[in-house]
Amino acid sequence: MQLLELPTQEIEKRIYAEIHRVEDPEIGISVAELGLIYRIQVEGDKAKIDMTYTSMACPAGPQMKQEIQDNALRVEGINSVEVEVVWTPKWDPRSMASEEAKMDLGIFDY
Repeated sequence: MQLLELPTQEIEKRIYAEIHRVEDPEIGISVAELGLIYRIQVEGDKAKIDMTYTSMACPAGPQMKQEIQDNALRVEGINSVEVEVVWTPKWDPRSMASEEAKMDLGIFDY
């Protein structure tokens, strides 16, 4: 899976690589591999990240959001990060998760 809006700047790609290390603690799969990261935009030293949760009642959501913010702040040149949780489009692992994540989730496309 790729982001809904692909990074256009090298710094956005570095942020995505850092975010890739964050796992959904309930599932044990990277939030990036699950397709939960929708968009990363950088202006100056500020990053804005749009993400979603696996469900609206995701108990691990706030923890993941904080980890995403913390990891993005590790990128040199980034001093401020805003992580916004969005619900559109609705997360669908069949179309948004990577092939590896689908296998881990038991989603097999025949």
